[in-house]
Amino acid sequence: MAETRFTIDAIARMHAAGEKFAMVTAYDVTSAQIVARSGVPLLLVGDSLGMVVQGHDSTLPVTLDDMIYHTRMVMRGASRPLVVTDLPFGSYTIEDDAVRAATRAMAEGGCQSVKLEGGATVAPTIRRLVDAGIPVMGHVGFTPQSVHAIGLRTQGRRADQARRVLQDALAVQAAGAWAVVLELVPAPLAAAITQRLDIPTIGIGAGPDCSGQVQVWHDLLGLYADFVPRHALRLRDFADDAVAALDEYADAVRTGTFPTPAHSSTMAADELERALDGEA
Repeated sequence: MAETRFTIDAIARMHAAGEKFAMVTAYDVTSAQIVARSGVPLLLVGDSLGMVVQGHDSTLPVTLDDMIYHTRMVMRGASRPLVVTDLPFGSYTIEDDAVRAATRAMAEGGCQSVKLEGGATVAPTIRRLVDAGIPVMGHVGFTPQSVHAIGLRTQGRRADQARRVLQDALAVQAAGAWAVVLELVPAPLAAAITQRLDIPTIGIGAGPDCSGQVQVWHDLLGLYADFVPRHALRLRDFADDAVAALDEYADAVRTGTFPTPAHSSTMAADELERALDGEA
């Protein structure tokens, strides 16, 4: 019997009941399969893949084709979670482009929702997408696609900045978004925004009072040995474990303890003899 996939309506019911929920990024079938075995209901195919998968120093080089490619892989493994895909930098500057990009992400990638960065300025685009039947998750506060304009820093510490973040969140909700990510927003401000919105808020570096939280797969599992963002929850040190396993493998090959007969297949001696008979 096929597993039931989480839906936007299911997330809304969880939110209405006061139940907090988790979202995590995934970029390939293996990570998606592992998440599908857990209790995490939401998967984000994030344009953060530009940094954690492609090795760039920002999300800006990621293309729509990249996002569709990774979404397809995630969908092959994500049997239960609701999958949200980021629309990448430059793909929704013009409303018509946004509709085309979001349509491709859903039709070709297979996701159940798209995510856009920005508040009041992108609200008309969100409305256009929602009116076209495309579910939209918003994203305000620190918006990585605008890193060169706003800098890599917490957004909303001063009253005027905080008011702008609140207004952005309200604009995203009014435009029809079903949820909004609050990134690098002071915890008290995130709590106040969450109280004022009807839709769920999903925090990253925004304190404990958001409706849900999102974390990057590589941060959670400690796949980077030398960098831990302040807002990251590091639950494992898989990078260290992987290095230890690789060293153990290399030693086993070097010393001849791998492979063993248990790792090998055999053939009848007479068959080998016949195969080698008449060898030049």
